[in-house]
Amino acid sequence: MSAVDSISILIADDHPMVRSGLRSMLNAPGFRILGEARTGQEAIDMATKMHPDVILMDIRMPHMDGIVALETIRKARLRSRVIMMTSYQSTSYLLRALALGASGYILKSIPQQDLLSTIKDVAAGTNRVDHRFLQNVLRELNKTSPPSAEIVSDIIEPLTDREMDVLRLLVEGLTNQAIANMLDLRISTVKSHVETILGKLNVSDRTQAAVKAIRVGIVK
Repeated sequence: MSAVDSISILIADDHPMVRSGLRSMLNAPGFRILGEARTGQEAIDMATKMHPDVILMDIRMPHMDGIVALETIRKARLRSRVIMMTSYQSTSYLLRALALGASGYILKSIPQQDLLSTIKDVAAGTNRVDHRFLQNVLRELNKTSPPSAEIVSDIIEPLTDREMDVLRLLVEGLTNQAIANMLDLRISTVKSHVETILGKLNVSDRTQAAVKAIRVGIVK
């Protein structure tokens, strides 16, 4: 794969060992690292100049954290898609990142293949969040803050039994192909079900569907 076809990446993390580990994990065909930033401000400056496809952004950095940098990048309408990285399973970090337009949210303990697949999906326009973490956060949130009537009433139409089967597996983080294998369906059928589910839940992507499904109690 040529440099033109590869996914260009900017790493933003203040710890040299983390950056070194990410460089090693990203040493694979189809990926190229444009640069490394140590602070949120450096990430903004480098993203503005280099226009990477994807930014791997640490949340906790000195001088300006990754959340503020994410907000600035989104307001600047840069085309780069941002994946937030953290070692902390924090509800507030996750919800703030998603609200500000993060395209992905991963834990730094992520295995290499999961990291590479997440970057590929995000670069292709699909949002990706560590689903196990997302499930835990939303279920804890439901205990302390039940969903509003507005969120519940926003569901346009009830889901069929088969759509519920697909939604449950989607919430678990399975890909369309994995869902097709589990339910013995054609992948085209799964894609059709997913599109219908997004429409009925009045959301635009799989992550938002998973969030709403857990928040309103469709999926426990």
